[in-house]
Amino acid sequence: MPLSNLPQHSDHPFFEVRDNSIVVGGMPLGELAARVGRTPFYAYSRDHISQRIAQLRAVLPQSIHLHYAMKANPMPAVVSHIARQVDGLDVASVREMHVALNCGVAPQEISFAGPGKTPAELSQAVAAGITLNVESETEMRRLAVCGEQLGRRPDVAIRVNPDFELKSSGMKMGGGPKQFGVDAERVPEMLQELARLPLRFRGFHIFSGSQNLNAASIVDAQRKSVALAARLAAHAPAPVETLNLGGGFGIPYFPGEQPLDVAAVGSALHELVAEAARQLPGARLMIELGRYLVGEAGLYVCRIVDRKISRGHVFLITDGGLHHHLSASGNFGQVLRKNYPVVIGDRMAGSERETVSIVGPLCTPLDLLADRVSLPRADIDNLVVVLQSGAYGLSASPLGFLSHPAPEEVLV
Repeated sequence: MPLSNLPQHSDHPFFEVRDNSIVVGGMPLGELAARVGRTPFYAYSRDHISQRIAQLRAVLPQSIHLHYAMKANPMPAVVSHIARQVDGLDVASVREMHVALNCGVAPQEISFAGPGKTPAELSQAVAAGITLNVESETEMRRLAVCGEQLGRRPDVAIRVNPDFELKSSGMKMGGGPKQFGVDAERVPEMLQELARLPLRFRGFHIFSGSQNLNAASIVDAQRKSVALAARLAAHAPAPVETLNLGGGFGIPYFPGEQPLDVAAVGSALHELVAEAARQLPGARLMIELGRYLVGEAGLYVCRIVDRKISRGHVFLITDGGLHHHLSASGNFGQVLRKNYPVVIGDRMAGSERETVSIVGPLCTPLDLLADRVSLPRADIDNLVVVLQSGAYGLSASPLGFLSHPAPEEVLV
């Protein structure tokens, strides 16, 4: 039985429903909650993650290296599970770097991006032997100093702020003035300076946007990225070894959204790989995905602690909220608030339905997990489930707000 109120697509089975309950990892939701020991909690499905990676492998060219962007979900168990199935990890902090290394990933398959790396962070990354995606001339010079102090020659790639953006993306990371990367027009001069420094040039990182459901837009940005890298390569001190095309692959969250046609992206990439081989001989092309690998594989589960009617409207008050799941509350990047897909996980069907708002325990009107949604009637102790919660959930939320306990995380 498919879940209601959730965009469906044939190549990705969502969580099974059995005996009126969501089933995760073969366990009915109530049993899983008993195993965890308390609510709220996040649950991530191993099978869903593995299926998503297998689906990608089936449509992408074999020569494309698939990397996981850990910022989407840095839970060590999740990272360890994914690391065995992908070609590398991309980190955004030293703490993420430590998790990646602890998972046994070779340092040369880890890259570190972020516009504000401190000298201490740079030093740790150089000591680890990972690749640094350089975001400024200052950072490049600091890396040279770190390398000399440690007696190492740091591996670097230039993160380029392109002169184009990923059209239709939920969050634009390139084009126009940006804190990310080095403006494309400044890169040639930067490469000249890099050639005089004790740094090992590896390639380019060109990331122009995220959360995109339009295959044509992604294909267009990838083609432009290869062309831009080929132009910049003429100024590089060494041949381009790696070209990170970023990601941008989105997932549907809201009614009316259609899933990304990943087969169309893969088909275009087959052509692009051949073109890149001509323009950038010997370069390894990489795609860096986070949300697309884990977003649909996760649930956020909280328990109804009170049922309240205020001037004719039903509020289900839970032990979870925006302090655990800022994205679902609409306070993490949404311009106009929309409801994430929400269900009553242990009462998936029912003849009696009602329109309710689901809120948390915080004393702010922003603590809203779902506003005026139609669901089967639910009571105290029923379990509310926010779907599409595998990415930018726990780690993107203000856990310290009002000092409530943090939720658990499980991989099942």
